Amino acid sequence: MTEPLTGIQDTTDLTVAPATLEEWRRIAEWAAAEGWNPGDGDAACFHPTDPEGFFVGRIDGAVVSAVSIVRYGADYAFLGHYLVRPELRGRGIGLATWRAALPHAGTRLIGLDAVPAQQGNYERSGFGAAYDTVRYGGVPRRGGGIAPGVVPVTADLLTAIGAYDRTCFPAERDAFVARWLTAPGHTAYARLDRGRITGYGAIRPGREAHRIGPLFADTTEDAEALFDSLTAGIAEGEAVAVDVPEPHREGAALAADRGLTAQFPTTRMYTGPAPAVRTERVFGVTSLELG
Repeated sequence: MTEPLTGIQDTTDLTVAPATLEEWRRIAEWAAAEGWNPGDGDAACFHPTDPEGFFVGRIDGAVVSAVSIVRYGADYAFLGHYLVRPELRGRGIGLATWRAALPHAGTRLIGLDAVPAQQGNYERSGFGAAYDTVRYGGVPRRGGGIAPGVVPVTADLLTAIGAYDRTCFPAERDAFVARWLTAPGHTAYARLDRGRITGYGAIRPGREAHRIGPLFADTTEDAEALFDSLTAGIAEGEAVAVDVPEPHREGAALAADRGLTAQFPTTRMYTGPAPAVRTERVFGVTSLELG
């Protein structure tokens, strides 16, 4: 984070409002300081998804807190980036920011990924645990380059990939997926079987390791082919990280087989029943910040 703020005594003057993209780039730096390893260009991909859903709290004009509540269609929203400047924690700023921003979700089901220290707070706010997600990281064992049946994502594949994504995610997010897969620095591949999508994935540079996500696939073979293709382009000795839903044993086994080790858990939580998706296809989530 930037240099600590000094002189702020009265936190009752907190105002909460949507952030500009430039302000949100600053929040990405806060996330990096927390060790969350955001992707280098995440802010530019995230913010257009719901520009009114990225909130910052200000006191005397200084940004002191943040939370995102991104709406996907009429029925689903995802909460992330819940942050307060370290020197101002414990003074109610985070909760005030949360309460000011939460109405943005309306009546939608809300999902989030909770770090262990915050899970109890989220439960008191009406969220229930669905399952754990584990981040696996390390220097991957290399495959044999681009695997058979794996092709770069091109514009003509985006419609089919969007349809595939909707089986793995609780809402339509075609515009985000197209932006995510074609963003500068992102590498994306799909696997095809006689012209049919059997999986797709992306990798992007992060502050401490390349981030793989999503990694969606019909079978373990498809996921292995995509993982090996995605990691084929990184430099020797560079690390990667992927967030695997704990119920997906094949996903955890794939990460371990490629030399990655469990680093830390989060817990997926919802304000209602977990939405129905093809969980067997989710070998790695897109991000812990937007779902």
